[in-house]
Amino acid sequence: MRIGEVADKAGVSVRALRYYEQQELLPALRSPGGQRHYPDTAVGRVRLIQQLYAAGLSSRVVRDVLPCVDSGSDEAPPQLLDQLVTERVRIDRRITDLLAVRDRLDDVIAVARDPDSDCSHVR
Repeated sequence: MRIGEVADKAGVSVRALRYYEQQELLPALRSPGGQRHYPDTAVGRVRLIQQLYAAGLSSRVVRDVLPCVDSGSDEAPPQLLDQLVTERVRIDRRITDLLAVRDRLDDVIAVARDPDSDCSHVR
C-alpha cells in the first residue's frame, strides 16, 4: 500500500506516517522512484501506535513494545515490564480521575435539567 492509502484507512495524516517511520515504529519499503510502500498489516500497526500514544506512552516506549507485539512473544525484558507496569498504574490513576470528573459533570447536568433539585452536593 502507498502512504496515502495507509493514511486514509488508518485515519491519520501522511505526516504522522512519516514521523512513525522516522521514529522506527513503522517500516516502509521504497520503490526505485523513492515512494513508500507498506504491507497490508500497516493499518493495524498504525492503529496500535495511535492507541499507545493516546495512553501517554512515549515514542521510545512504543519502540520497545512493538518488537514484543511483532514476535508474539510472551517474554519481555524485565526493565520493559517494570516500565509497562508503571505506565499501567499511571493510566489507572488517570481513568479514576476521569471517572470522578464524569460523575461531577453528571451532577451538574442533573442540576441544570432540574434547577429545583437539591444541589448542595454539587458545590
